[in-house]
This record gives sequence, structure tokens and C-alpha cells, in this order.
Amino acid sequence: MSRKLFGTDGIRGTANVDPMTAETALKLGMAAGRHFTRGEHRHVAVIGKDTRLSGYLLEPALTAGFIAVGMDVVLLGPLPTPAVAMLTRSLRADLGVMISASHNPYQDNGIKLFGPDGFKLSDEDELTIEESMENGLAEYRVGSDHLGRARRLDDAAGRYIEYAKATFPRGLRLDGLKIVIDCANGAAYKVAPTVLWELGAEVIPLAIHPDGVNINQDCGSLHTQTLQTQVVAHGAHLGIALDGDADRLVLCDEKGTVIDGDQVMGLIGASWGQGGLLKGGGIVATVMSNMGLEKYLERQGLTLFRTAVGDRYVLERMRRDGFNVGGEQSGHIILSDHSTTGDGLVAALQVLAALVGSGKKASEILHLFDPFPQVLKNVRVSGSPAAILESDAVKAAIKGGEGRLDGTGRVLIRKSGTEPLIRVMAEGEDQTLVTQVVDDIVGVISKAAS
Repeated sequence: MSRKLFGTDGIRGTANVDPMTAETALKLGMAAGRHFTRGEHRHVAVIGKDTRLSGYLLEPALTAGFIAVGMDVVLLGPLPTPAVAMLTRSLRADLGVMISASHNPYQDNGIKLFGPDGFKLSDEDELTIEESMENGLAEYRVGSDHLGRARRLDDAAGRYIEYAKATFPRGLRLDGLKIVIDCANGAAYKVAPTVLWELGAEVIPLAIHPDGVNINQDCGSLHTQTLQTQVVAHGAHLGIALDGDADRLVLCDEKGTVIDGDQVMGLIGASWGQGGLLKGGGIVATVMSNMGLEKYLERQGLTLFRTAVGDRYVLERMRRDGFNVGGEQSGHIILSDHSTTGDGLVAALQVLAALVGSGKKASEILHLFDPFPQVLKNVRVSGSPAAILESDAVKAAIKGGEGRLDGTGRVLIRKSGTEPLIRVMAEGEDQTLVTQVVDDIVGVISKAAS
């Protein structure tokens, strides 16, 4: 049986529209609470959220669900996703919940669950919870004398601030650095500027006035124009853009040039490798990371290990094989020595440590390689994407494209996990050739789909 409610990163949808409703949140709280009620101790769930208006809808519904099955609730208020994961472990809680739709607009919301170890739940746990929600929850209700209680953790932000600062190398400070940080009017709007300021930086904060509907609106990691402009206008040394729940980041150097996750992973991987901190002999990234990163790591004596798209798959490989640096081109950077999930602020601090240690400009240490030209096109199909990809004509076109690149590039064809799309990507040294290869494959797929 496959999961219906949970996607690759929890449950997500338009707020107050099925499945992202108070009714779903209530049932989820009861089912997840019951699933993690193990042993005789007093059971606890922690709940954090970003700044979306709909957080006021989902937070109390989840709270009621947990209380109904006898679980106490600790409310954290607006905090980054990695802070919720950290506090789940720190408070010895049985379950952690983050209410957020990450980089999506305010109309959307989502619910992510963390186990007592601070890691996102396995597919098996999510499937069990879904089955409980479908099969009725009345039997899970406790008697009125065993209901849970809820309380707010007033110093939750302060705890995360101290945790984040502790990941910055001892003996280093940010004195003399001017940093622009765009908090996306999201979960890190208070904590991120505070961390940088307490470490000694001059901080120019952007998008720190959330009103419930302006999260990610023309700001944050997907909309960096204002950040780029302000970095140059203020003569700043670095620009940092977080997304709505602060688990991803995008940087820009002192010239206002945007730096993606591949360059960040390359810098941290090489820096940690030189310092004897890197584990596994390389880093883990997805199939979407640029070949330029792969070639750069090879020159450093390191290896790039690829997974399917999704930070959960990156983390699974890291945990299985003992890596401590991984992530995605989009800016999800997982540093498992510090966090159990992506943490944009902690990753930015590692970049700042390298910046301080080198004495160089951001443009010098963050442009490690020239990305290979990369072309991505989507083909919308009405039939089965799997069947289309198995057709002889499509397989021949893909093989032909790979042959034309002849070891100087690669072709990646994959089905979308959320839409009836086939994604066609190719990259290589020759931009014209890469474009031709993609166009030819797209044409054959379109013909097969029709």
C-alpha cells in the first residue's frame, strides 16, 4: 500500500482546502500521537510553525488531537524547521511537528513530522499513521482524567540561537563583516539576524515584518532581486536569503551575484575535507546537481554521490553510509554533525567561517567552478509517464542523445512526483549541443504521448 496523504516532505496543500484542513490536522494529531505513545512515561509533542495566517488554523487543531490521546504539547511559536527538529531531541519529546509550506506562497501550508530522534519520519511510519486516520480514531481517545496539557516554551527562540551560534567555530567572530540577510518574512525573521549580530557582524535585515500573508512574497531564496541590490548598495560582504521555514538558503557575493547550493556544498565539502572534518570521502547530492560540482570535487580528491531528487533521499544516503555533508542545488544543505535536517542559517555560518578564515572576498571563495550548461524542459502528458518512457522510440532517442554527448555530458529523464509531467534535462560542455539533445528527446516524447 502506498501513501496517499504524505508526499516527499510531509502533507501539503492549499490552506483550509482538503487535505490541509483543521479536520485533517485533528485526525493527524490523534493518529500520530497514538503511534508515538510508547512506554509509561508522560508523552510530549512539540509544535513549531512559520508565519502564515493559516498556522492559527492548524496549530490548535493539531494540539487538540494530541491532547485527545493523552499527549502533552509544547508550543514553540514561529521557528525554523531545523529548530523544531533540534528541540524535539533537546526536550526528549516523542514527536515534533512543523507547520509550514516552506518556499510556497502564504495560501499554502503543510505539516512535517519528526520522530524522537529529530529525523523526518520513515515511509513506514507515515503509512501507519495514514491507515490509522482512515480506520477511525474513537478508540484512541483517553478518559477525561488522562487528557494532555499544552504550554508555550517562552525561550524556544533563545535556545535555537545558542544552538546555531555553537556550530560556528570557536575563536572566530564576524567582526568587520557587513551582512545582508533576507528572512522571507518567515520563521527565521527574529532568530537569524540575532545570531549574526551576536557573532559580531553588522547586519542589514530584510523581510522581517511578517503579517501572515507576505511570507516569501517577492523575497527569500526564490526572489533574490532585492537582496542582490541591497548587498551592492550597502557594500556588504555577503548576502543570505532564507526561505519561509529557513531550511534552505541562497547566497550572493559582494558583487550581487547569486550563489546556488552546488557552490555552497563544494565550498563546505572542500573546506571540511582540508580540515579533516569531512566523512565518507565526499558529499551527497541529487541527480540535479551540476557536473561542474562533480568535476570540482574530483580535483579535490573527493567524490560526488548522487541520489533521487528530494532532501529525504539525500539524508537517507548520508545516514546509511556515514556522510556528514549533503544537499540539493536548490539550497537545502544538510550538515549532519550539527542538524538532522536542512538548516539554512547553520550552512550560512559554515560559509562565513570559510570567508573569515580565508581573508578573501566572497566572490573569490564561492565561485569554485563554472557550471556546465544545463537545459531542463517539461513535457506534459495525458497518458502514463512510465509507459511513455518505456516506448522503443523514446528509449532510442534517449540513447541517441547520450551518444551525441559522448562522455562530455549527461542526460536525465524523470517523472514528476506531483504532476503529469516528464522532465527532460541534459548538461554538457557545449550549450548548443545540449539544447539540441533536449529538444530532440522532448519532440519524441511529445509524439509518443499523443
